[in-house]
Amino acid sequence: MITRLVPLMLLLPVLALADAVGSIPASIGPTSHAPIGVMGDHTHRAGEWMVSYRLMDMEMDGLRDGDNQISAAQVTGTMMAPGAYRVAPTRMTMSMQMLGVMYAPSDSLTLMAMTSYKTHEMDHITRMGMRFTTKAEGLGDTRLAGLFKVYQSADHSHHVHVSAGLSVPTGSIDERDDTPAMADAKLPYGMQLGSGSYDLMPGVTYQGYAGNYNWGAQLAAVLPLERNDNGYRFGNRGAASVWVARKASDYLSYSLRLYGESQGKLDGDRDDLNPMMVTTADPDNYGGEYASLSYGLNLYLPGGALKGHRFALEYTIPLYQKMNGIQLEREPSLNAGWQLAF
Repeated sequence: MITRLVPLMLLLPVLALADAVGSIPASIGPTSHAPIGVMGDHTHRAGEWMVSYRLMDMEMDGLRDGDNQISAAQVTGTMMAPGAYRVAPTRMTMSMQMLGVMYAPSDSLTLMAMTSYKTHEMDHITRMGMRFTTKAEGLGDTRLAGLFKVYQSADHSHHVHVSAGLSVPTGSIDERDDTPAMADAKLPYGMQLGSGSYDLMPGVTYQGYAGNYNWGAQLAAVLPLERNDNGYRFGNRGAASVWVARKASDYLSYSLRLYGESQGKLDGDRDDLNPMMVTTADPDNYGGEYASLSYGLNLYLPGGALKGHRFALEYTIPLYQKMNGIQLEREPSLNAGWQLAF
């Protein structure tokens, strides 16, 4: 799907530039929101609602040890020369659908809630060369947040808001599937649908507007408060985004976004997982440092039957990956979304 959409994404801005940029200012047109991959990027006026739907497809393929690419054979070894693990993952696909709602009880406060539905699928190879796949599917964790406007310039061309969020553990951490070693085996940490813990999610976002341009930056963190019922918690995660968007017409804009992320190792472990069986069962093989570049398109319909609807795409290319331990490396991914404020 991604390979079919990329040529269209590259072509649309060229076509849009043939149109004269209209009179809608950047702060209320297709550039009024950040790229679709940025969560909690804007606030609303008192009494305003917004509903949204996002779809994220992500794939990981091939292995890295730190920032070096390695093969599955180097991980598992052979029967005559065993490696560190009996099983190596070779590929993982993740699809996440997110449904969100925002409501502003006042001009200075916007409330947000978002839930998700996830599908995880991972391919493996054993030391003996046997291949198998495990899968998990279901509800993910739920995010609740308050967005507090702390600054807005007199001409509304600059504003800053802070977010105070909480991730509620509604996603399962007890998913199972069949493996060659065991029927109905407990799946490793990365294949579970939720974190199992309550996580603080603080953040701060800035956006600016001038002429046909929007730019902004966001700092965000995920801070687990405790180990979950299975005795572990994911490492603290910090992330930063900076972006710039240009309005091509009253209905279309395009954007570039640079993203960086750092996450600590998993803390604790499960009693029912053997960390020497597969890399994903070893707590040392989680977290790391990442950087990526995203190219986005944002469509806003100012009139007609779909007045006020927004549609957006964002294609992300990894730039840098340094893993904690051995992990699958990230491939290009796609975000798509729809938003409607009323």
